[in-house]
Amino acid sequence: MKKKLLIFLLGLPFLGYSQSFQVNLQGQKQIAMGGAGTGAALDEASVFFNPGAVSFLKQNGVQAGISPIFLKTSFRESGSNITEHNKDKIATPIMGYAVFGSPSNRLRFGLGIYTPFGGAMHWDENWTGKYTVTSLDLRAIFVQPTLSYKITDQIGIGAGLVYSNGHVDLRRAVPLTLNNGQSGMAKLEGSTHDFGWNAGIYVETISGVSIGVTHRSSVNARVKNGDATFDIPDALISSFPTKFNATLPLPATSTIGFGFYPSDKTTILFDANWVHWNKYKDLSFDYDNNSRIPDSDSPRNYHDAAALRLGFQNQTTAKLVLRAGVGYAFTPVGKGYVTPEVPDADRVLLSAGLGYKASERFNIDLSFLYENVKSRTERNIETNLDGSFKTLVYIPGIALTYKW
Repeated sequence: MKKKLLIFLLGLPFLGYSQSFQVNLQGQKQIAMGGAGTGAALDEASVFFNPGAVSFLKQNGVQAGISPIFLKTSFRESGSNITEHNKDKIATPIMGYAVFGSPSNRLRFGLGIYTPFGGAMHWDENWTGKYTVTSLDLRAIFVQPTLSYKITDQIGIGAGLVYSNGHVDLRRAVPLTLNNGQSGMAKLEGSTHDFGWNAGIYVETISGVSIGVTHRSSVNARVKNGDATFDIPDALISSFPTKFNATLPLPATSTIGFGFYPSDKTTILFDANWVHWNKYKDLSFDYDNNSRIPDSDSPRNYHDAAALRLGFQNQTTAKLVLRAGVGYAFTPVGKGYVTPEVPDADRVLLSAGLGYKASERFNIDLSFLYENVKSRTERNIETNLDGSFKTLVYIPGIALTYKW
């Protein structure tokens, strides 16, 4: 029993971010264009996509948006003909940006609030993998004050300090039986407060092509004195932990992006992302009570992964802009490490959207992103959960912008 309990806690994908839970929903225009945006000075969301491009924006503005995530995941255990589905639970990543300073000056200021990691996964309390997870709610909200400086009329640089505020609530069944015959339950909940940075350079070449290069640093998410709550037989409670510490590196991302302008009304963007997941080698836990659960390291051995994004924008009328995009993202999760918190695999991205200029100062942008995560059959090397996962994701979004 002690070994089972140890495996149970070792299997926690802490904060869920490690399972490619990177949320690429930082700007409605960019979402509608497949997530590309590094190589162009599109709007206030450049605070995130490329701080160096902020100094090239022609107006100041304040933007706020939201992109609800509708996640549909199914699981079929190997050898079974029963398909189980996750519960409907909507995650709501937010985004907000502001850009200040005279557009005629070389120095501009920006502020970004966005959600680069987060999500929600809820299964039935008695599903096949209940000892792996029954629910996961998480978020990491980044706040980024930014400076951008136009070195020349063609080159801009920028950087921002990132403050990360994270929270996680993870629950799963425990292999202990209560008096009512139900399995015991465990809840791990904690918060993080950490720092990172975001920097970029933006270049408008003499050929008319714009180029952007950015790097967003890793952020070490440190949970200190997180709450561990166990619903188990009373006689055992004193031997279980009540607090824990853990650290997880949220991956750095390097991006190169290009902007092409076939006409005054048409923009084509291409981004290549490289996400540095390789630093996530293991997951360590430090518990305040080791009577039954010793401190431990759980191997993850993730590898770096790339994503390719292509987007199109056309100024159809004076008030209406149409957008579309496509992308492909490679999973960082190696064989034997897939978990039901985020059953990750390579995924195809399709997007579309529009922008409407309601007045000289007020704009509305809409987007829709569809993600088709490939089916994947795996046996987890720690929990031995063996079966096939298939996930589809539907993400509508809206942003309102006021310019001056």
